[in-house]
Amino acid sequence: MKQKLAIAYCLATAALPSIAQTDIKTTTTNSAYIQDGRGTISRNGTGLCWRSGYWTPADSLPGCDGTTAALAEQPAIAAITPITKAIAAPAVKSAAPKRCDFAVTLQNDETFDFNKSSLKSIAKQRIDNEIMGKLANCAQLDLVIVTGHTDLIGTQQYNQKLSEKRATAVASYLSSKGITAMIDTMGMGKTQQIKTCEEKLSQTKLAECLGPNRRVVIEGRGLAK
Repeated sequence: MKQKLAIAYCLATAALPSIAQTDIKTTTTNSAYIQDGRGTISRNGTGLCWRSGYWTPADSLPGCDGTTAALAEQPAIAAITPITKAIAAPAVKSAAPKRCDFAVTLQNDETFDFNKSSLKSIAKQRIDNEIMGKLANCAQLDLVIVTGHTDLIGTQQYNQKLSEKRATAVASYLSSKGITAMIDTMGMGKTQQIKTCEEKLSQTKLAECLGPNRRVVIEGRGLAK
């Protein structure tokens, strides 16, 4: 009976294509496969092992039962490691340095009397309380610009010199307060009027009306703390 089952198994697999065979040996003498005296399992032309009549799926061996030795001996395909391209982080732009720039105008008769270049006490108080406070906010003071102006009464040549004297008076006071940065002075004469008045006014009324034009502008340039 055992021999008939083996022959039937061979006939059932005879139609399969033949492949190269390698010897498969059992590890026990009671193998469920048919074997020769060397312990080598007998195989048909297709490479399938001959089973005994009491063979069960639990008795399967590598290389038998449809899993041929040729297939088992194929080299393993190495795993492909994905290549990830490093993406550079965007460059962070540094913030622009904070500045302490300012501009303050001292005007009207609080700064200078009509036709005078002497700095009045009220103007000095504004410099002490306002300008010095702004300068204190600078970690680095690069430049101070002082520009003098006059009203339109008088000739251009006269007013030009008067405006320069007024700018110099303010710059001197700033220096006396301990400002060591470069102070640039200039006079604009009567070329930049910011207030116009009727010419038919009396000399006194006209001088009073033109008061806003008699002014000094103080500007600071530097980096803030």
